[in-house]
Amino acid sequence: MTKHVAVLMGGWNNERPVSLMTGAGCAAALRTAGYQVTEVDVGRNIADVLARLKPDVAFNALHGPFGEGGYIQGVLELLEIPYTHSGVLASALAMNKHQAKILFKAAGIPVTDHVVVSRGEAARAHVMAPPYVIKPIADGSSFGVFIVKAETSHPPQELLREDWTSGEEMMVERFIPGRELTCAVMGDVALGVTEIVTDRTFFNYEAKYSNGGATHILPAPLKPKIYDKVQQFALAAHAALGCRGLTRCDFRYNDAAGEDGELVLLEINTQPGMTEVSLAPEQAAHAGHSYSELCAWLVEDASCNR
Repeated sequence: MTKHVAVLMGGWNNERPVSLMTGAGCAAALRTAGYQVTEVDVGRNIADVLARLKPDVAFNALHGPFGEGGYIQGVLELLEIPYTHSGVLASALAMNKHQAKILFKAAGIPVTDHVVVSRGEAARAHVMAPPYVIKPIADGSSFGVFIVKAETSHPPQELLREDWTSGEEMMVERFIPGRELTCAVMGDVALGVTEIVTDRTFFNYEAKYSNGGATHILPAPLKPKIYDKVQQFALAAHAALGCRGLTRCDFRYNDAAGEDGELVLLEINTQPGMTEVSLAPEQAAHAGHSYSELCAWLVEDASCNR
């Protein structure tokens, strides 16, 4: 019997447009793979919608706190609908960058020094010597992220905007110069390492989702031992939080710092972008898994109690 898959997409936060792109791509790929697919634009009545729909599997294509922070995972657990990607606890931990860093550090994975402050404190005065990065403690797609350069006399006052939607807790962390690297984990296998090159200030929302915003170099031109280390740390981060399915870890690598440089893990993404040209699907393709095969693998990997 053909499995009925509900692809959960959209939502109501900053990352809605990205989620709609991810969901549309995954739905098309799953139809190609032979599944019965229903695309669900998620609203706050999602529990009622799913109770009526009764899918065999929920494919989580949501981004942002509701989709990545353990909330939708909890709804799916209550409804006893098997779902893709990570479970309640791992999702909640990964979404909170401060809590995730505590566990990464305990697992021996190098991370940057940081402090957690309110939005007002971050805007009032430097809470650490610049250069540093300010980011919301629980948001995605680089929303609300600022790089404060060494010569900057005052923190960014955009933090005090009345239309701010990225939360009140901010993480301020030491800026690591150098190269942007990322590595996806599929099940218990680390995929390839990609270097992301952009002419933007950093790999921000515009660089991620606009045509020509960034170049993906796969495999990344690294010394073999550094390439292996990125993969090892990605696997270790995935395991440290108890993640499942597909994740992607983002790193900074300063190859000018000593003989082997300085490699640090920035964060883990439990709901990486899943358009056909997104980073994780590119890495899966490089490992021999087509886009439709990757989406089908996620459906077959789905379960409750993740």
